[in-house]
Amino acid sequence: MSTMTGGADRGEKPPAEKKFTFPSALTVLALVTLAVWALAFLIPSGAYDRDAAGAPVQGTYHRVPSGQSFADRLSDLFLSPVNGLYGIRDAETGEVGPDLAGELYGSAGVFLFVIAIGAFITVVFATGALDRGIGRLAHRLRERGALLIAGVMLVFSLLGTVEGFAEETLGFYGLIVPLMLALGYDRMVATGTIILGAGIGVLCSTVNPFATGVASSAADISLGDGIVLRGLMWIVLTAVTIAYVVRYGSRVRRDPDRSLSGFLPGDREQSAAESGEPPPLTRLHQAILVLVAVVFAFMIFSVVPWSGALTGDADATPYGFELGWSFPQLAALFLVAAVVVGVVARFGEQRLSATLVQGAADFISPALVIVLARGVTVIMNNSQITDTVLHSIEGVVSGVSSGLFAVVVFIVNLPLAFLIPSTSGHATLAMPILAPLADFAGVPRAVVVTAWQAASGWMNLWVPTTAVTIGGVALAKIGYDRYLRFVWPLLAILSVLICGFVALGAVWT
Repeated sequence: MSTMTGGADRGEKPPAEKKFTFPSALTVLALVTLAVWALAFLIPSGAYDRDAAGAPVQGTYHRVPSGQSFADRLSDLFLSPVNGLYGIRDAETGEVGPDLAGELYGSAGVFLFVIAIGAFITVVFATGALDRGIGRLAHRLRERGALLIAGVMLVFSLLGTVEGFAEETLGFYGLIVPLMLALGYDRMVATGTIILGAGIGVLCSTVNPFATGVASSAADISLGDGIVLRGLMWIVLTAVTIAYVVRYGSRVRRDPDRSLSGFLPGDREQSAAESGEPPPLTRLHQAILVLVAVVFAFMIFSVVPWSGALTGDADATPYGFELGWSFPQLAALFLVAAVVVGVVARFGEQRLSATLVQGAADFISPALVIVLARGVTVIMNNSQITDTVLHSIEGVVSGVSSGLFAVVVFIVNLPLAFLIPSTSGHATLAMPILAPLADFAGVPRAVVVTAWQAASGWMNLWVPTTAVTIGGVALAKIGYDRYLRFVWPLLAILSVLICGFVALGAVWT
């Protein structure tokens, strides 16, 4: 007792209480794996009859014995990450295992694709071309506030919709915040420009490999399916989001007292003239930016089913120029493109090799999330409870119109997006259940993919479990509660627009 008192008298601080931190996506999926494995003992096994394409036939669900011993189930749990990567599905029994004969059920193709595009993105950022290009754009528009907000948000949104540009935005607060303050705006305008600019692009992903790509693979459809609907969503929702931030900024500029974030000491004294001009784009930087644009444009061209998109007939005969590429070809494309960018940037063999390896290492986390999530579906498949879960949801949505069905898919995925903020893991986990439901409802699977990614993107605009949001408000030095006050009216508007678009897509397609 005397020892404790003496310690307090000497001014020693009591140990700080540990704050709760939400577990990572890998930890969440590990817990989900254990939970699903345990539930498989309680959920009855069942199956649907399948048509020639392998899709379940509505109304044919029936109970079947699983035929698994406890040792078999324990083996499935132990091998779930392995099966999630390269498990093979037996054509006769439907069982998945690493040493069976049949077709690939694991996510090895998507795994390599994520690693490849990670290497490409890392090499591009290592050249400094993209950072400097955005910096030059911001500086050039520094005297035209509304145009600056719109220009930066449009670029961020475009990058978000094609390659999932999100975490990379954290490096731009040091540039955008001073520029916005110099133009008479507040820190909330800068925060909205960055978080909402990139976030709305990811929400309306057109070919984003980490959202649309992974979800399309899990739904067994082409990456280009549904691109017209997603493109229209991107145009409308990006315009609405830009207008929202510009309107708030104009209001604060006219009356600084209406600022939701307030101003820190020195914020009001900054001027645009004091903002240093970024170095100009060299010819090398320009060449790299053109090369990056060409690579993504070619990716879009290679995956779009042009005959179906132009005629409106999903079963139309493909045109001769269609490539019909999927993940193997796209993985090769980005690996080759990464090398080409490195060569053009004159990296040299040592630096290029090191950057490629670093890029692969940086993106191993989302790749492993995909593997773990796929491992969960293997457990469900081998214990034959996937169709039972599908049957239970079928009962909920049966008789629902196609438009309402698409809206329900959006709503159902909101809590899942909170629990699993990783878009890749969320897609791999949910899509094997949601995609067959689309067949029952007579809705294209691409609409389900669009509704799912909209739910994931909408949640990631505000939930505190994402580094983009919580890290962004910290870097901008504004309160998270104040950011929520700023963004909630936009979230309400976006949710209405999303429901309208997915309902229209379900009825129209």
